Amino acid sequence: MVIGLPMLRCAGLVLAVSAFALADVAFADLARADDPPQPRNEAAAPAGQKGGRGGNAAQASPSAADQHRLPGDSTTKQTVDLPGRTLNFAATAGSIRVFDDKGEPLADIATTSYELDGADRTRPVTFLFNGGPGASSAWLQFGAAGPWRLPLDGEGVSPSASPEVKPNAETWLDFTDLVFIDPVGTGYSRVIASGEDPRKRFYSVDGDVNAIALVIRRWLEKHNRLTSPKYVAGESYGGIRGPKVVRQLQIQHGVGVKGLVLVSPLLDFREFTGTSLLQYVATLPSYVAVAREAKGPVKRADLADVEAYARGEFLADLVKGEADKEASNRLADKVAELTGIDPAVSRRLAGRFDVGEFRRELDRKNGMVTGRYDASVRGFDPYPDSSSSRFGDPSGDALQAPLTSAAVDVFTRKLNWRPDGSYEVLNGAVERNWDFGGGINPPQSLSELRQILATDAKLNVLVAHGLFDLATPYFGTKRALDQLPAFVTSRVKFVVYPGGHMFYSRDGSRQALRSEVEALIRE
Repeated sequence: MVIGLPMLRCAGLVLAVSAFALADVAFADLARADDPPQPRNEAAAPAGQKGGRGGNAAQASPSAADQHRLPGDSTTKQTVDLPGRTLNFAATAGSIRVFDDKGEPLADIATTSYELDGADRTRPVTFLFNGGPGASSAWLQFGAAGPWRLPLDGEGVSPSASPEVKPNAETWLDFTDLVFIDPVGTGYSRVIASGEDPRKRFYSVDGDVNAIALVIRRWLEKHNRLTSPKYVAGESYGGIRGPKVVRQLQIQHGVGVKGLVLVSPLLDFREFTGTSLLQYVATLPSYVAVAREAKGPVKRADLADVEAYARGEFLADLVKGEADKEASNRLADKVAELTGIDPAVSRRLAGRFDVGEFRRELDRKNGMVTGRYDASVRGFDPYPDSSSSRFGDPSGDALQAPLTSAAVDVFTRKLNWRPDGSYEVLNGAVERNWDFGGGINPPQSLSELRQILATDAKLNVLVAHGLFDLATPYFGTKRALDQLPAFVTSRVKFVVYPGGHMFYSRDGSRQALRSEVEALIRE
């Protein structure tokens, strides 16, 4: 399932002017990022004010930061029995505290790490995060890479499905230690400072990147792993985070990264904002893949004709616009032929289907809508006769309940870590309050991707997508990667698998992804 469930609202995204020039804001680099602040000097306090009923109650009580602090790290010894091998490892659930430049605590950022027994500091370590903004790392941890997996089988998932995790035969732990990071506002990670200003620091493109890069470096120091080969993996909005975090590590933190894995990434919001014609080019191959998959299995190779059409005649007719009636009708009729959508509807929309329109029109005659994260999954339209779209996502909504319960159960029962408060697997408030930047430059990470590849000639990148993903369609990423300079093309591998945003919910696609990641790390 399109995990990291990025709540990417690409079409119609409103970009607000940033309240903070966060590119210049760095979080404090204190002696230990997870140490509590030192107590204030109380020598000058008047007698009787260090406790007791006659003293200053506010001074004696714990600070707001201490009241909301996450519990101390919990490390447990674990074993999973998998086909052909048994893995023994240490699992640590805990957090790293981030301070401002005055030494005041800002946030506790939760991490979950798995380190194989007997490994030394030459063993690789991979840092993983999801997207949203507002998604916890539970999607990648319990869907693809961690030692335990929750079955996420498309139409077989419902809110009442069992949240019990199983040993994950496709875990990456065989060849790399794993550290899952929950950005502020996701999982159990939280702002602990008072006021809205600290929250705004983290709920922004640059503040988010600053915090994650700092957490990675602090984890390496805390676990004595600075000499280990280091990798970064991000899903969905993780495509914006990933290259920026690697660049920040290279330049600001003195930490080199050997490889970057991007799962169903978004690399450039500009393609999906406003009236960009490229959004229709990006989505057309996935639309056709969904239509063809209903008749039998589909691979990317089966879409060569559609990709060629999207790059060529389709784009040419789009550029001519509706003023050219012949071109407009030709385009609309071809789209109807490829997708099976009513030609009259296609002509009414001039062949320009945004994601919401396609999801409703593909099987409207049966009152069904497709998923956004996985358009091969269909569900009932709760208002089939409504003139407006009022449906959710059958491929995503059903996952939140079992995934949340599974995460909480693992933390409390297996890892013996019991924070207070709710676990946020997908926090809509983070996305609603996110500062994407302002002006004429929507967020994109292609600039940083070029920079990190140019800076380190040994760094390699794996980009993986699902065919039926309408949240971050694969062809949009392919078009963007095709614009990279020739000197990096041999170090950027692009793969596409059957499935949606979380294509790893399918056994074959999850196995194939694991093989590609293992090859990248063992290379």
